[in-house]
Amino acid sequence: MPNPMPLCVAFDCDGVLASSISSWGTLHDHFGTDSSDLLKRFLAGEFGDEEFMAMDIEMWKEKRGEIHRDDIFRAFSGCKLMKGAKELVADLRSNGIHVAIVSAGIDLYVQSIAGLVKADDWIANGFEFDDEGWLLSDGILRVPSKGKDGPILKLLEMIDCPPERLVSVGDSSMDLSMMVEGSTFIGFNPQREDALEAFNEAGVTVVNSNNLDDLRPLLGLK
Repeated sequence: MPNPMPLCVAFDCDGVLASSISSWGTLHDHFGTDSSDLLKRFLAGEFGDEEFMAMDIEMWKEKRGEIHRDDIFRAFSGCKLMKGAKELVADLRSNGIHVAIVSAGIDLYVQSIAGLVKADDWIANGFEFDDEGWLLSDGILRVPSKGKDGPILKLLEMIDCPPERLVSVGDSSMDLSMMVEGSTFIGFNPQREDALEAFNEAGVTVVNSNNLDDLRPLLGLK
């Protein structure tokens, strides 16, 4: 028996709807920087999201000098959707299911992915720019990497959806924070060993595939 259809499906963006594992990582690749040490320290709890974002920006500016908004758009120009993303979102919406993207990635990127798949809602972190489009030093925190439950709960309240009718889909251990009490979480295409370990420890369903069509039976779709 297929699972009953949810009223809302909330997707992470990077590594789920988008094939790129990290929009932050895409910028580091573009600017020729490496934040792997910073990431380890962040995951160890040495500093929070806002400080992490500021450190990333500082690293890029030290490498490339002043950075314009157009430079960031160019960095994302080659990014692609995960296979089956458009079709899955279209079928969810045609069945009256609210589709949202809740991402700790970068808003300029997530907005473009949301537009391509025609999601109902999206939220992501971002940058501040001056009046001429030059990148400022601090990021804008809307979605804490380890605290996605906050935006999720606001979404459920906004669309009047009980947690029991929510399914969240993510690829990283931090995405487990999307799983508010009573809701369902699906681990999709985990690329990091720590993600797979966290999913197994949490006892959630894991779909080891890079094709979103493989989520259909779990979402009540054919």
